[in-house]
Amino acid sequence: MKGFMNFIREQGVAGLAVGFILGGAVSKIVSSLVDDIINPLLGVILGAAGNLNQASVKIGSVQLNWGSFVNTTIDFIVIALVVYFGVKLLRLDVKK
Repeated sequence: MKGFMNFIREQGVAGLAVGFILGGAVSKIVSSLVDDIINPLLGVILGAAGNLNQASVKIGSVQLNWGSFVNTTIDFIVIALVVYFGVKLLRLDVKK
């Protein structure tokens, strides 16, 4: 047990676990922001009847769900911005 506790202290496993948990919480908040606020607004603007996630276009027998792609892209961009500004705020950026 002593060796395990030393490993946790030396390798920063507790900090990693806290970061993982906070990352999951931030991801839920960002997903809610995108799904509940940004997408309905973009849906109205782009004519997707208020729900961008379900917007699609049918080409022949194939249906392209472009709204779902845009939803995922917006989600990624917002999470990337949160991480970027979080690192800048905490001054964790590594200088070469």
